[in-house]
Amino acid sequence: MPERNSPSLSLILPETGEALTRDDAAQALLGSSSETRIPIQDGIPRFTQAEHLESFGRQWNRYEVAHDDEDRATFQAKTGISLSELAGMRVLDAGCGGGRYCKVAAEADANVVGVDYTHAVNKAAQLCSHLPNVQFIQADLKRLPFPPESFDFVFSIGVMHHDADTRKVFDSVARMVRPGGRMAIWLYRRNQWWQEWINTALRRRTTAMPPDQLERWCEWGAWLGGLPLINRTLNKIVNFSAHPNYENRVCDTFDWYAPQYQYHHTVEELCRWYEEAGFVNLKVLPPEKNGAFYRWVYEQNLLIGSGVNVLGQKA
Repeated sequence: MPERNSPSLSLILPETGEALTRDDAAQALLGSSSETRIPIQDGIPRFTQAEHLESFGRQWNRYEVAHDDEDRATFQAKTGISLSELAGMRVLDAGCGGGRYCKVAAEADANVVGVDYTHAVNKAAQLCSHLPNVQFIQADLKRLPFPPESFDFVFSIGVMHHDADTRKVFDSVARMVRPGGRMAIWLYRRNQWWQEWINTALRRRTTAMPPDQLERWCEWGAWLGGLPLINRTLNKIVNFSAHPNYENRVCDTFDWYAPQYQYHHTVEELCRWYEEAGFVNLKVLPPEKNGAFYRWVYEQNLLIGSGVNVLGQKA
């Protein structure tokens, strides 16, 4: 097994392409002009503030939702990549949240860079503090501070649809994949019209709630998610998590109702984006769960919170 090394990666100013140099004494990334200065706080370069995505910063720093075995299984299911393939790869987690999938990839001996818009990177850095081959950057996925084609493998799980323009995020992230490299994307699936109508009406109210009030509401959803008969019926109409762990259920439900933006997409739409970005060998990845009835409900677009998930290779 190769020795783990801290990933060495060139950073640039996204707007101009100007090369940046890390100056630990100045606690900043510095450019050639005196005006170029990106602050480094707690060892993490900060290109952004949280803004409309602040709920994610709160969410990932507040809840303990990492579970090693589950996270490894989810990573492989939603990226289509086995852990044994990752050793030595330069990997980008585009929208790393609390860092649990960065941890999975780094423990499989990839050199990992996790990027998130919010201060969730603080929690991610804490979770991965034992791993010298992972680093974090707070930045906008639409303005990534890397040269194009910098990564062997890029993945984004449940993130892009929370921006005002999902396609713009997709295209920006896709540019980071080297020729021959691969990219896996998981987005929320578009459900039936009546489910979309109910969800839009509910989220119009929840996105206006103060976080503490919404969290109490999500605790009720988490309680319902622990009742087998309820979580197999009612949450096909009103979304709340049915995760086995109560804290995960609260976090997942908050994740659904708090963000300002939430867009839902189709497999055909996502595959078209891949093709237009120059990707080939597309593979539509199946859901993690099995069973004939589950698969039928999934394919009828009746599972709220389920995804469209595609792996592709850059030509």
